[in-house]
Amino acid sequence: MGGMNRNQMMAQARKMQEQLVAAQQRASETEVTASAGGGAVKVTATGDLRLTSLTIDPDALDPADAEMLQDMILAAVNDVLESAEQAAGQQINAATGGLNIPGLF
Repeated sequence: MGGMNRNQMMAQARKMQEQLVAAQQRASETEVTASAGGGAVKVTATGDLRLTSLTIDPDALDPADAEMLQDMILAAVNDVLESAEQAAGQQINAATGGLNIPGLF
């Protein structure tokens, strides 16, 4: 293994595990926001894919067109979750040096 002994490998593995835990913590604290309908619907989520805020402009509340509001909510939620996943992925990639570890974003 290129002259690396077992103790060195274990130390490196522990260090990477600590870096991953720290990266996951940073990701959970990272917030991203997306909107739809020209800002009529705004959604905020964290890097661990938790929605933290949903704001609907009262002008978007048209009982005759509930379907449009539903579409705006879905669009904003999907956009924010994609952004949150990308933000978390950046944190994880920084911790792993780009090493692809299955099960992590």
